[in-house]
Amino acid sequence: MTALRDAFEDLIRRQHGTDHLVASLWEEVEAAYSASGRHYHGLSHIEGLHRQLQPCRDLLQDADAVLLAIIYHDLIIKVTRSDNEQRSAERMQQILLADAGFPEALVNRTKGHILATKKHEPSNDPDTNYFVDADLSILGSGREQYARYASQVRKEYRRFPDLLYKPGRRKVLQHFLSQPAIFKTEWFRGRYERSAKENLEWELSHLTA
Repeated sequence: MTALRDAFEDLIRRQHGTDHLVASLWEEVEAAYSASGRHYHGLSHIEGLHRQLQPCRDLLQDADAVLLAIIYHDLIIKVTRSDNEQRSAERMQQILLADAGFPEALVNRTKGHILATKKHEPSNDPDTNYFVDADLSILGSGREQYARYASQVRKEYRRFPDLLYKPGRRKVLQHFLSQPAIFKTEWFRGRYERSAKENLEWELSHLTA
């Protein structure tokens, strides 16, 4: 059992969830992130986000909302749609608010974190900035890991030929490189900003070659 699953099950139980509810909620999460076609956005991705945020957990205002955002932010992914974040947030809302009876304030804050992953822009909620930065931390990984990530993303979009994929991917990379800073928090900026820019420029050079 992973640390992420342990933390999730503990959270559910603290919200007075039964063993049956704990099992059924995790079963849906595991099924979604283990679906075919999930080359990058699988269980390893959300487990990685959880690990990234553990060292700065004490800096979060509401660690429970961030944990739920980690687990549900990519619950629904369809590469032909542009509303995956909204659909994931709405499914999370249905599961936790309507079905499990979680506090509305907790669910709403979680929803805000999830929706922020659509554009990865700075937020007035400091927890959102930490969460979004963790989601982008792969950009600042070592070159070998970054290359593997880029390859996995390409596989997820394999239905699109290079003629369509490369211009879209270039637009994403150039968007991040055009920002004054990729990361919103000092915690992540100090660790990953420089290497993220180098990785993005490296991938961009290969896309334009």
